[in-house]
Amino acid sequence: MQGFLGVDVGSVSTNLAMLDADGGVISYVYLRTQGQPIMAVQQGLMELEAKLDGSVDVIGVGTTGSARYLTSVVVGGDIVKNEITAHAVAAGHVVPGVRVVLEIGGQDSKIIFLRDGIVVDFAMNTVCAAGTGSFLDHQSARLGIPIEDFGRYALGAEKGALIAGRCSVFAESDMVHKQQVGYKLEEIIYGLCQALVRNYLNNLAKGRDLAGPIAFQGGVAANAGMKKAFEEAINQEVQVPEHFSVMGAIGAALLAKEEKLLEPGPSAFKGFGAAKIDYRTSSFACGGCENNCEIIKIVVDDETLARWGGRCGKWEVDIIRRQHLEPIGADCSKCG
Repeated sequence: MQGFLGVDVGSVSTNLAMLDADGGVISYVYLRTQGQPIMAVQQGLMELEAKLDGSVDVIGVGTTGSARYLTSVVVGGDIVKNEITAHAVAAGHVVPGVRVVLEIGGQDSKIIFLRDGIVVDFAMNTVCAAGTGSFLDHQSARLGIPIEDFGRYALGAEKGALIAGRCSVFAESDMVHKQQVGYKLEEIIYGLCQALVRNYLNNLAKGRDLAGPIAFQGGVAANAGMKKAFEEAINQEVQVPEHFSVMGAIGAALLAKEEKLLEPGPSAFKGFGAAKIDYRTSSFACGGCENNCEIIKIVVDDETLARWGGRCGKWEVDIIRRQHLEPIGADCSKCG
């Protein structure tokens, strides 16, 4: 069987998905990144290889996520795309005619607007924890309830306690107050879900029309209380895809499939043996201008495989096709 591999590496989770020639999910892996993206990707490759048991010939690889360039070097990527594109493509594949994608991860959240399968607008929150999954993670730890049980508790509430959601610090103090005055735990937990939804809609949607079909994806979509809170807030049905937690990886695999249709040829995939390669990363300041950009370098056996990170592109390397190490020729003075 021929397959397409997608890898999505973020600050919280690392996801790998293998798709067949028709775009169906053959297998997937969901792991915690734990601040070590290379180790997480290699662990994911080992687990995916064990699941597939040699039954798939990988003919295309796509990477996405905050560590997408690093990941492409590690696995041998054929295409590198940002998270917005990957999530939009995946949503369009599983939710026909999707017009809005709600995506909430551990450290950031996104809203994507599509028309006829094309992204026409998007917004991201990468600053405030109150609009991300870490908001619920922190409160679940404080309450002593596994985050996996939050949905069950939230659905057990007739209504949610009104909790301030614009700031995670204020939300926690408000939650303590609600506990002290005798609100039920279910009401507090559902109130937290509603607070996160209000924060999300106020900071990202900003009053824009949320017309269906609407897809809700990302790790937080596992929380049934969040789905209910969204549907109440926008008075629309919200669809949670079957593989909601790995939609970024699915999108990357679909993009790799499209790339191979446009440009047939052998894949740059290094094979599942890449899980055993000793990759090392380091960084240095460019010093070419007053920006002093931090440049990331990845090395194997003292050989530099790639460098990236500058604002002007001076150190960027075409890691997919040319694998050269010379600066591409951008002018540092353009940074300013």
